Amino acid sequence: MDLWSYKGKRCVVVGCYSGIGEATARELVRLGGEVHGFDVKPSPVDLASFTTCDLRKRDDIDAALAGIAGPIDALFYCAGLPQTFPGIEVVQVNFLSVRYLIERALPKMQRGGAIAIIASTAGNGYVMRLPTVLEIADTPDYDAGLAWAESHLPELGDPYAFAKEAVIVWALRRSQTLIADGIRLNLLSPGPTVSGMTKDFEAVSSPAIIDVYTAPINRRSSSAEQAYPLIFLNSDGASYVNGTNFIADGGFTSGMQFGMIDLDGMLQKAISA
Repeated sequence: MDLWSYKGKRCVVVGCYSGIGEATARELVRLGGEVHGFDVKPSPVDLASFTTCDLRKRDDIDAALAGIAGPIDALFYCAGLPQTFPGIEVVQVNFLSVRYLIERALPKMQRGGAIAIIASTAGNGYVMRLPTVLEIADTPDYDAGLAWAESHLPELGDPYAFAKEAVIVWALRRSQTLIADGIRLNLLSPGPTVSGMTKDFEAVSSPAIIDVYTAPINRRSSSAEQAYPLIFLNSDGASYVNGTNFIADGGFTSGMQFGMIDLDGMLQKAISA
């Protein structure tokens, strides 16, 4: 048995037009997977099928999933919106629609299936406001979550960071129940990555400030470098990996944990420059 092969596996990649999602879809095809893609723009990858899907619209999500015969062996949620979009749309695509799509896809999955979600190191702060994050994570459905977000957005700060916090907390907790059905659920939290959203992130912050968060490796990741661990998480080689938030940030998070990165000093230097 080839633990790294996706031959004979039906894969769904949500967000396959560019960036990490496009790199993920391309590598899955190379590994023999039957790859189906959802996105607002057609993917450049030669997929088994592609469905136009606006993740802000539940009807689009339902229609896209209805077009997949099943079973789905591996589901990759790679889509996201940056802070240049309205805050409520950022929360929708980066959390509410993640939860909605995954829950709707579960009837098409069976034991041995796996789900991997792209989160972000921007969501690392969930531990600092866990009670607030749990409020939206525990909302019973999409409408309730949307109403909660609409009423709390002004006090949440960066909607991108908050949505990533919410998806991390929801997924880590949901993994505890899904595994009883033989379905694994994990997340990947990339550090600064060159992708289709790079210009958006740089417009909100600046290239110099973003590069601070590349320490200690001191370079940004390529999209492919994030696709590889994401693909591993849904592979047979990760059959005992469940409920983890795999951080692929070149060592930044661990450096912060042990006080080996002077974040304040580096930020001040970047701002001054």
